[in-house]
Amino acid sequence: MEWQQIVGFHQVAQLGSFTKAAEATFRTQSALSQQVKALEEELGCRLLERIGKRKLRLTEAGTRFLRFSQSVLGAYAGLQEELQELKGIPAGELRLAAPFTTLYHLFREVLREYPQRFPQVRLAILDRSQPEVIDLVRQGEVDFGLALASAAPKDLTARRWREVEMVLMTPQDHPLTRLQEVTIEEIARYPLILPPRSQRSLGRQTLEDLFQKQGLDHRVVMESSNVELSSLYVELGLGISFATVVKDLPLAGRRSLAFLPMNHYVEPDFIAVLHRKDKIISAYLEAFLDLLFAR
Repeated sequence: MEWQQIVGFHQVAQLGSFTKAAEATFRTQSALSQQVKALEEELGCRLLERIGKRKLRLTEAGTRFLRFSQSVLGAYAGLQEELQELKGIPAGELRLAAPFTTLYHLFREVLREYPQRFPQVRLAILDRSQPEVIDLVRQGEVDFGLALASAAPKDLTARRWREVEMVLMTPQDHPLTRLQEVTIEEIARYPLILPPRSQRSLGRQTLEDLFQKQGLDHRVVMESSNVELSSLYVELGLGISFATVVKDLPLAGRRSLAFLPMNHYVEPDFIAVLHRKDKIISAYLEAFLDLLFAR
């Protein structure tokens, strides 16, 4: 088994295409195809299946070999970082993925200070939805991901960072703001702005489960994957919406919004830092976590 075969298969599996993988690795499709074929012959099993002319699918053996290749490539990257540290040069790459709202509200100071301390470390920051963050961490495409602790799968390490709670967003003069405690029956009376179902939002799923349990009809007037966008249209009076906010953090005051607690329906959660359990945490990555948790 050769190194370039592992790298080539990993790119094909991740990108789902020999064409894209050839472009990413600066090799020909023919060379990549031969490398994968040689791997299959050595291992004695099929790793990839062709579906039609262009689509590829991993076999069960291919899925397991992908996990192996991710582990090997991750260990190699970790070795490179350790060798740099032996030379006294904290060089490498820090790859981070988090939802837009987390990056926008909670990371600006950290991402300003960290490059000043570690100028040789290359930063790669990805704005992604929570499900995409989890997938990127699982695949080893990022070092750390930020997601709700309740959504963290058991095969990943989750370090709790900031406590959060769900709130209902309404215009400041909305009738719901005059209630001592907002009920799910009252919420169902108004048009809603919710995340798309495709985003697999825990908040939306929890809300719809409550509606179903109470036998309540509800109307979704808008789907938005961005809390900032949702809050804009809440202020305009299009509907009411929900947000998961950091506990005790002053809420945005630029808009005429009210934030009503929903703790009587949804328990507080935590934003957690996720990483693979086999992840090698080099000194400069650990320094990032130290800086993050210190804040």
